[in-house]
Amino acid sequence: IRNFIGAMSGDTRKGIFVTTSSFDEKAKNKASSAHHTIILLDGSKLVDLMHKYNVGVQTKNVYEVKAIDNDFFDSEEI
Repeated sequence: IRNFIGAMSGDTRKGIFVTTSSFDEKAKNKASSAHHTIILLDGSKLVDLMHKYNVGVQTKNVYEVKAIDNDFFDSEEI
């Protein structure tokens, strides 16, 4: 994170740092105390975003779940 902050120069005010792992407390503290806005994106959040926006994933199975239609059975015409 320290090197990432150092690489942000000029008009750069925001950055996103992505890992497939996780961030320790030191990294989180360093990012939050930086003069720039740094978003930390860990593996868990990355997977959530991949699922949400269908990036790098594909649907394997779709299951149909049925529920009883109580109105059908409450009808007096039966």
